[in-house]
Amino acid sequence: MVLKVYVSGMSGNKEVKKRQQRVLMILDSKNIKYDTVDITEPGKESEKELMQNKSTSNGGTVSDPEPRHPLPPQLFNDDEYCGDYDAFDMANEIDTLEVFLKLAPADTTAVSTAQIELKQENGDAKKEEAETEAEDKKTEAGDGDVDVKEEAAEKAEV
Repeated sequence: MVLKVYVSGMSGNKEVKKRQQRVLMILDSKNIKYDTVDITEPGKESEKELMQNKSTSNGGTVSDPEPRHPLPPQLFNDDEYCGDYDAFDMANEIDTLEVFLKLAPADTTAVSTAQIELKQENGDAKKEEAETEAEDKKTEAGDGDVDVKEEAAEKAEV
């Protein structure tokens, strides 16, 4: 199985260039072997068509949120589509990159994008609940301290 990263060596879009560099940097840092396919090189028209036809996500950018054709980088494991930059970045952030790239062992169950987003949302919700509880406890403890101080002052007066 060969991981392929489809890139554009002649992109005029700075965001696309940065995304391509980030994907390659992360793959290098994790020692994941990959082949880079530059779709702008002469003779790579068939590779470009394959990328455009099999990509299910267009890889929209800030400057072009709904591109007509999928923008690089797009990731494939052999001819099986893995995802675009946004999906790659999310998988990297939640530490499921090997599953996303379909490099995980066969006994590992694949995690869908919806499950990834749900886990992230649940994690944020739990974090917010914990912060709210901590604030409530501080408030209660603060009120308790006032009562203790008042009781101590009353005892001192007697």
